[in-house]
This record gives sequence, C-alpha cells and structure tokens, in this order.
Amino acid sequence: MASGGRAAPGERDAGSALGEAVAAVFAATGILARSQPGYAVREGQREMALAVAEAIERPDALVAEAGTGTGKTFAYLVPALLSGGRVLISTGTKTLQDQLFRRDLPRLREVLAHGLTTALLKGRANYVCRYHLQRNLQTGRFERREDIAVLRRIERFAAVSASGERSEAPGIAEDAPAWARATSTRENCLGQDCPELAGCFLFKARQAAQQADVVVVNHHLFCADLALRDEGISELLPTTRTLVFDEAHQLPEIATQFFGRSVSTRQLLDFARDLLRNGLSDARDAADWSALAAAVEQSVRVLRAAAGGRPG
Repeated sequence: MASGGRAAPGERDAGSALGEAVAAVFAATGILARSQPGYAVREGQREMALAVAEAIERPDALVAEAGTGTGKTFAYLVPALLSGGRVLISTGTKTLQDQLFRRDLPRLREVLAHGLTTALLKGRANYVCRYHLQRNLQTGRFERREDIAVLRRIERFAAVSASGERSEAPGIAEDAPAWARATSTRENCLGQDCPELAGCFLFKARQAAQQADVVVVNHHLFCADLALRDEGISELLPTTRTLVFDEAHQLPEIATQFFGRSVSTRQLLDFARDLLRNGLSDARDAADWSALAAAVEQSVRVLRAAAGGRPG
C-alpha cells in the first residue's frame, strides 16, 4: 500500500459505505454464498477486498499479494464493480484476460450489477482486418497451399463473428503464419479511408472500450497506449476512476520493452574506436584520444567482469 496504516489480518473494519457493501457480499449469508455453488468465506479474500475498497475510496494505491486459493480475482472485482466508477483492468497474459472477460465478470455482473457494460480490448494483431484479408486472398502470394486454406477458414470466421478476435477463431493456431495476412499494422491501416471501416472489428472494439463501464486489457496494450500518448497520438484506452493490474509482477519487464533504453558493450567498444579515429582525424590536438579510447575499453572490460563475463 502506498500510504496509510494497515490493519492486522482479521482486524480490518468495513468502515465506509463501500466497505460495508463489500463485506456484505462476502459474508456467510451474502449474495455470493447464495448464488455461487460451493462458496465458502475466506478471511484472506475478505481482507483483500476491504483493502481494495479502501484504496478506491481514498483514492490511493494498493499493492496486494495473495496466495493460491485466496480468491484474489473476486477480491478486487467486487469492490471495483460496486464502486460505481469506470474500471480498467490490465492482465499480464491474454489467457487471464479472456478468463476475466468471459467467465469471472459475467458471473459477478449477473448477481451484482446487471446493467454494467464490459468490453475486451487487445492489440490490433488480434483482430481480423477485412480489407487486408480480402486483398491477400485475391492478390497474395503464398509459399504453402496450407496458408491459403487457413485464410479461407479465417474468411468464414470473419463472416459470422461479432468480434473478429483471434481467441474466438476455431481451428486457427495461435502462431499460424497466415493470420498476419488477415490483420493490419499501424503502418498499413487505412484508417478513416478504409472501404471496410463500417465493419472494422478493431474500430468496433475500441469504440466499445471507450463506452464501457469495465474494460479488460493486457499490460502490452496498456503500455502501448501510454507510448502513443507520449507521442501525442490519440488515446486507445478510456480514462477511468479505478485501475487494476492483475499479474502485476509482469508489468516492469513489459514496461521496459516499451519505455526502456539499452546500450551494449559492443556498442561501447564501437564508440571507443570511432572516438579514436574521429578524434585523431578531426581534432588531433584537442585531447589525448588514445588514452580516452583506452579508458572506455577498460571500463567495458570492468563492466563485463561485473556481469559475469557475459558479452552483450
């Protein structure tokens, strides 16, 4: 938790109106006990749910770690849904993203918030692009006849699907090379000029996300949205009152892929050689270029030794 005291296990008070509502849901006679077969009160789940409710109301940041069997998904979903504000949930994997959207959220929406609208949003590579699908079917060149057959299956899927989303496509392997022929990239998307805009699966998914009460994304898409905002490009994700990172331990590595910068020891050695060559040719008397280049090379050797001798 970013700030504030923390009650000992079993001592957290429901306190606020949201806390009381959350406590009632998880009670032995609450709505979960009445509606979910096999439900049993778990004190760890109740404690986490009340901590989430407290963080939402302040508002504040909360870092929570829950062991296996705690029921962490319901522990953050219940207070988030009962809070009444818009909610954005980000997961580390698309598997959990699908589970939340297709299983957990519908179960809770049925008993807690019938009128709640939800949306699932993934990166553009997960959605069929009708324009590029037809273009490649008509003019594409394929190394394998199997790729044409897969594209035909994708065509049949797109004709009946409401979402055009890859996880719903039957018989299409996750790594099928033909899938890339049926999707768009940021570079080749025609945007508002596309003749298939009215039926664009990605456009519809983004519209639904902007309007929904609860949006489920993944960490890659969340970071991509932040990167686009930094570049001054329009936002993919809506502004929400509550943000939840599930599988948050994966977030630092994914964020590093989008916002990190790296330099290799090989690049540093190249720099040392360029420093020596350009210094001697363009400003021979300005510095001891040989000593400077040698100092850089020595620093690289020290760095490699500190890293266990690994190159890179």
